[in-house]
Amino acid sequence: MQARIQAFFDPATSTVSYVVSQPDNGACAVIDPVLDYDPKSARVSSGSADLIANHIREQALNLEWILETHAHADHLSGAYYLKQQLGGRIGIGRQICQVQARFAALFDLGDDFPTDGSQFDHLLEDGERIRFGGLSCDVLHTPGHTPACVSYKIGDALFVGDTIFMPDYGTARADFPGGDARALYRSIRRILDFPEHTRLMMCHDYQPDGRAPRWESTVGEQAKHNQWIASGVREDDFVRRRKARDATLAAPVLILPSLQVNIRAGRLPAAAANGIRYLQIPLNQLGGS
Repeated sequence: MQARIQAFFDPATSTVSYVVSQPDNGACAVIDPVLDYDPKSARVSSGSADLIANHIREQALNLEWILETHAHADHLSGAYYLKQQLGGRIGIGRQICQVQARFAALFDLGDDFPTDGSQFDHLLEDGERIRFGGLSCDVLHTPGHTPACVSYKIGDALFVGDTIFMPDYGTARADFPGGDARALYRSIRRILDFPEHTRLMMCHDYQPDGRAPRWESTVGEQAKHNQWIASGVREDDFVRRRKARDATLAAPVLILPSLQVNIRAGRLPAAAANGIRYLQIPLNQLGGS
């Protein structure tokens, strides 16, 4: 059964979110929704998530799943906000527990913070199949950018998260805690083993050379033209180049606020005794000297 796919591009974070629906009965899933955050004022708002919620309401869709490809480091997740507005279950790869443990220690969240993934409604296994309406979604564990990255295969479309980008930009970085350039290479090769007509739906587009945003490619296009991982690129060469490039990259602007929210499935930290919610900024822990 063919799915209907509606993309939402957030220019502030270069993120692409998706509503995937079944035309004849209205069941839908949302993939990688954004909650807006202004780093200058530390204000959280819901404009991007509201665009998605309004679309779902206008199309009379029934939200069954809110799927995360990983714990994002470049935007706050709108998953919990959408669940509050429209219901649905929040799903993420089971390896999120590794990410939670690592960052719970960094942010000193204490023994009260569970690192078993229980903040999410369902932890997804490699090879698992979930359904919404008459649509099926196959889960692929595609680590490398983070240990918890998964991709989602729905019909002829594969939602690849940050694993691979448009051919003129290349691939995700692999230097975050738990990242692995060799695992990333192998995950991308797993993706490129699909038939060449398979559509690949990106989670980001950084618009190299100022071109208009694009977020859909194919296995065939990537295999021929991706500047980092086209056919013929050997694993050792990719790993060497990826590590060299990553060593020059700054940390994402929103990595610290994002991860504190995203390991909570999009929930904001609990309010302190004064009624104010706080994010923590650990000093001298990311990047170089």
